[in-house]
Amino acid sequence: MPVQELGMSLTRRTLLSAAAASSVAAFTPFKRAHAATPVRLLLSWFAQAEVGGFYQALAKGFYAQKGLDVQIDMGGPQVNTMQILAAGRADFVTGYDFQTLRGIQGGMPLLTVMSSFQHDLQGLMTHDNITDLAQLRNHPILISSPAHASYWGWLCKKFGYSPAQAKPYTFNLQPFFLDPEMAVQAYASSEPYEAQQRNVPVKFFPFADLGYPPYGTPVLTTHEFADKNDATTQAFVHASLLGWQDYMQDPEPGNTLIRKANPRMTEGQIMFGHNAMAKANVVEGGDTKTLGLGCMTEARWQATYQFMVENDLLDKAVNWQSAFTSKFTDLAKVMPA
Repeated sequence: MPVQELGMSLTRRTLLSAAAASSVAAFTPFKRAHAATPVRLLLSWFAQAEVGGFYQALAKGFYAQKGLDVQIDMGGPQVNTMQILAAGRADFVTGYDFQTLRGIQGGMPLLTVMSSFQHDLQGLMTHDNITDLAQLRNHPILISSPAHASYWGWLCKKFGYSPAQAKPYTFNLQPFFLDPEMAVQAYASSEPYEAQQRNVPVKFFPFADLGYPPYGTPVLTTHEFADKNDATTQAFVHASLLGWQDYMQDPEPGNTLIRKANPRMTEGQIMFGHNAMAKANVVEGGDTKTLGLGCMTEARWQATYQFMVENDLLDKAVNWQSAFTSKFTDLAKVMPA
């Protein structure tokens, strides 16, 4: 299946077309200009504030200024971004550090070229009577299937949870709203908004504050693509970082494209996500003050590798150093605004 069929595609030319409709299916990219280099970015999820920097770079012409004609495709729960990347049907994808290292373990030549966030936005959302995650022993906790291959085992060790506490999370919060004893996995920029809309008082406990090491919303390609397309990769990373820098200052251009790509996203939900990212300082925090936006360090990647090995999520022999490069972000050197 072509990447275009996986979700809504946006190109610079479709944005200039007055005939473009607001629904996902209505967008049909025009033929790209010969002077621009075509680039395909596949998101791991639907269009939302958490990928706003890429839409901002498209809306503000940062990609076009770098000679790129970028197409953004949405992913979703049934889209295997890593397989699509490996098959050459996307040039870049957004991913997850754990997924990347496991892919390398499986023989995939994955390479992370930048990270949108300096830490992951993942955490647990509880009802407001909880003041410490240790209080959740014996409480039901809604956990998705991927969580079992990332942080669930770590939480069990850290707080004494039992495997029986884990209940399936289908991204429906109704069970949580009905059960005052229940907790649920959540993103700081997402589930708390729905609780707010329901007038349900909650607390959010970010895993990053507990030592959870991965970066958030990293951008990956393959070693082969980066080697053969060094200038294109550099241009894409630089323009994307300019998009993130600009998005955190004035998100409306990017938000306009997000709403077109994903009409289910309301303005309130998008702005809640943007504000949550700003509050958590995920774009401009961490090492960005000295290394620039999108930066990644060997120490952080080694910490993620060690975390996975210690929690039986990764073979110790995996070459974790091959998972990332700081070359492109170092050259871009886009500093916090």
